[in-house]
Amino acid sequence: MTASERPSVGAAAPPAWVSRPANLATAVATELVGRIVRGEHAPGAPLPPEPALCSTFSVSRTVVREAVKMLQEKGLVQVRQGSGTMVTPTTTWNLLDELVLGATIAEEGGLEVLDDLVVTRRLLESDMAHVAARLATDDVVDGLRRLVDQMDDLVGDHLAYADHDRAFHDLVMQASGNRIARAVVRALERQVVNTARYMGQPHREQCIASNRGHRAICEGIAARRPDEAAEAMFGHITEAWLVRRDGPGGPERLRR
Repeated sequence: MTASERPSVGAAAPPAWVSRPANLATAVATELVGRIVRGEHAPGAPLPPEPALCSTFSVSRTVVREAVKMLQEKGLVQVRQGSGTMVTPTTTWNLLDELVLGATIAEEGGLEVLDDLVVTRRLLESDMAHVAARLATDDVVDGLRRLVDQMDDLVGDHLAYADHDRAFHDLVMQASGNRIARAVVRALERQVVNTARYMGQPHREQCIASNRGHRAICEGIAARRPDEAAEAMFGHITEAWLVRRDGPGGPERLRR
């Protein structure tokens, strides 16, 4: 580290890393993502200059520059000659990025962004169910029926039920052949699968109702009725989320 890269005397104490991260730039970028999403560095405002960030995190200019580059790739900042690094409007943020999405869910309490996630997921999965009803092989149909039958036996064990639930949806997505849509749904779900606000605390009756939805999807695919399969998927995802969200009510925009 050069003299210009050393933290200044009297600077704020560096982060209390439990252990020094293997990739300092990623660790700094992660912390800055959180601060930007929380509004500590507001849209339109500049990030602190490099020396200040070096001091704050007790890292070199090289690490800071790499971290800022990561923020640029996520759409959170823009580097302007003569103006420094500016935080961008929220409309430019890449919410498919796991750090940005995770921080947004944590900061917003989750409901609005989770509503958007569910709307996106049901549009993609409804379309994939529609295609799966045309393309699914007999082996896929047998696999879907087997999962539905197993979930009937697991309604009292919500953790095991959830594993089979994800496997069912993934098999439908695979059957559609749409790798991009499947990747988007899986990327979104990875951010919320362990989030209590999204998963809720399902009880036996909720699992029973949920599996009725799975069975309707399965039968639509098995009967080669694309519209029926798509409608069943749309309704299943909507109703399951509304029950977890706040009971039978919920925002009108989620209804259709």
